[in-house]
Amino acid sequence: MAIAQTVADQLPFLRRYARAITGSQASGDAYVAAVLKTLAADPGLFPRDVDGRVALYKIFTRIWSSVRVNMEAEPQGSGLAAQAQRSLEALAPRSRQVFLLVSVEGFTPEEAGQILGLSSEEVAAAIDEAGRELAEVVATDVLIIEDEPIISMDLEALVESLGHRVCGVARTQREAVQLATEAEPGLVLADIQLADGSSGLDAVNDILSQFDVPVIFITAYPERLLTGERPEPVFLISKPFQTQTVKAIVSQALFFGTKAHRRTMRAASA
Repeated sequence: MAIAQTVADQLPFLRRYARAITGSQASGDAYVAAVLKTLAADPGLFPRDVDGRVALYKIFTRIWSSVRVNMEAEPQGSGLAAQAQRSLEALAPRSRQVFLLVSVEGFTPEEAGQILGLSSEEVAAAIDEAGRELAEVVATDVLIIEDEPIISMDLEALVESLGHRVCGVARTQREAVQLATEAEPGLVLADIQLADGSSGLDAVNDILSQFDVPVIFITAYPERLLTGERPEPVFLISKPFQTQTVKAIVSQALFFGTKAHRRTMRAASA
């Protein structure tokens, strides 16, 4: 694909990323404009040995890291967008970049490493750091709906390593609904096929009929969620899963989840 077509196709997404990474629409757009001017002046700078989208973000990263664009910071205001930006600003620069590239822009950890010039170990460390830093802002109680003991133990350890607390592990639909009613978790990790033949999907539907909560489905049967019915699989991970993928999606779900309980707020009201 021609460079011009690649840039045109990816420009809206690059603008989104630029605005998030800089914390300002004006500043983000200014950096994107700098990318466009750079490519117009010297198209040979566009890397040919990687995917076009990766190449474009790689050029942006190079310019963002080396050029200072002086723009006035915009008022944060209120609402979800402002809350999200404040959460982003709590992250260290590298953690913020990796989090946005993997969790928002949809790059794989390997592609994020190519864009940022990081090793796979450095990307994994940045994902962990982002998860811990975000947990300080959106730490919550997590309900795990999973009937396989080894997998549930792995998920529990993973969730706790990010600074969250597991409020319960359910092996059946009935247990899941009961635990959710009692604890009102801020996040649910759910398998679909449960121990007694009941459905994690039905359990989630029952839970969502009581209150809204971000849900991540972790399942070996992703096709069972492709029905167009509620709950829509906004966050879906296929088994067998990679630890770093789950960590990134947990942080993403809580970052964008409007109903996540914040432990500090709950403690203050107790």
